[in-house]
Amino acid sequence: MDTLPDVTLTAIDGQPLRLKDQPLPLVVYFYPKDDTAGCTREAQDFSAMAGEFASAGVVVIGVSKDPPAKHEKFVAKYDLAVTLASDEDGSACEAFGTWVEKSMYGRRYMGVERATFLFGRDGQLARAWRRVKVPGHAAEVLAAARAL
Repeated sequence: MDTLPDVTLTAIDGQPLRLKDQPLPLVVYFYPKDDTAGCTREAQDFSAMAGEFASAGVVVIGVSKDPPAKHEKFVAKYDLAVTLASDEDGSACEAFGTWVEKSMYGRRYMGVERATFLFGRDGQLARAWRRVKVPGHAAEVLAAARAL
């Protein structure tokens, strides 16, 4: 993937959210599940830096397969300041290559890979982070976005 895929997600209010219609530069981060330890920390870290991303002119969208109603509760519970969107049909996960085989305690299953993608003003992929480790990640993404 070299350019921003033309996929449509579902916003918290149930309305379609087409990635190609979003302002650029754009950060799209994929995470496995609302209200779990790592995913909560990641959303809180991006939220804590939301003002800095906005000052840099960068839009941040977090994506999981959770339904909009679950995102709404997640945002309210942690007072999140980033946009969350649902990919219930998995089309965005497929387009970004984040629907992968995972393994936990010897059990194999399919799930969403924690990954982040930064697209520049031209819609081209500027940087991708795969198998993200949460601590320090949002700051690293902000630094890369500022360097565009």
